[in-house]
Amino acid sequence: MTMPQPEHPVRAALVGAGMIGRAWAIVFAEANFAVSLWDPEPGATAAAMAYIRQQLAELSRAGLLAAAPEAVLARVTAAPDLPTALRDANHVQENGPENLEVRTALFAELDRLSPPGAVIASSTSGMRPSSFTEALPGRARCLVAHPANPPYLVPLVELCPAPWTSRETMARTRALMLRAGRRPATLSREVDGFILNRLQGALLAEAFRLVGDGVVAAEDLDTVVKDGLGLRWSFMGPLETVDLNAPGGIGDFCTRYGGLYEALQEQMRPRAWDAALVGRIEAARRALLPLGDIEARQAWRDRRLMALATHNAAQPTK
Repeated sequence: MTMPQPEHPVRAALVGAGMIGRAWAIVFAEANFAVSLWDPEPGATAAAMAYIRQQLAELSRAGLLAAAPEAVLARVTAAPDLPTALRDANHVQENGPENLEVRTALFAELDRLSPPGAVIASSTSGMRPSSFTEALPGRARCLVAHPANPPYLVPLVELCPAPWTSRETMARTRALMLRAGRRPATLSREVDGFILNRLQGALLAEAFRLVGDGVVAAEDLDTVVKDGLGLRWSFMGPLETVDLNAPGGIGDFCTRYGGLYEALQEQMRPRAWDAALVGRIEAARRALLPLGDIEARQAWRDRRLMALATHNAAQPTK
């Protein structure tokens, strides 16, 4: 009888301790990975550790931590410098600013300093990995692993390869993300914005157009999504949604409504997000939510996501 092989321990180095880096620390520490966290900005890592402590307590109160918050926090170490953060890492997650010049220089450093067997992933929201890894000697071990925000409450992670990313790199990263409790979606090739932001961009484009053309108020547009589309989309994708919306499935749906949707696409011409349009929508949002209340509303959002995660954990997946 073949005995199952024990899983190798994971040492994850997180480069950048901002909103996404600190959230990855929670994800990886909760999965029992050894986490090293570093940021070049003075005070950023200390602030991140305080945030992680606070969020772990919130997750524990919601019943979403398998271990005590102190035990999970003990798996995260604040590194004093980049070489120390990368030492012995087998997964490196970069969380720097959305700046191509900065990211290219940072990846050169990561490729030079990381252990030879480490995968190097970027959390970029939309940059093609080829744009900042082409010149690297170790480019085959580089990819994008783009999370949804906040990663410790929204399990999606998009895995996007560059043309030269090896199959082993993709397979290893997918296995690691599954081990960390993520729901990976793998792209076969790179596209700008990956999948989530392309879908979100399509919806935002039409949302801005409808509000800009005076068809609907900003508040009512959000109502259509949160009290309509979003209820189904919280547990089904758009293709499954329409598959269930006609007696004969998606083929029947397309026969019934394909003409309507084709005609709608002809009306959905690109519209610039000019200052006047953005100003109108911003004014509508600020009337509903003053700028000074955004952090409190973000905390409310996270508590709602925690409640949803607790609910989803108790529901059948089939």
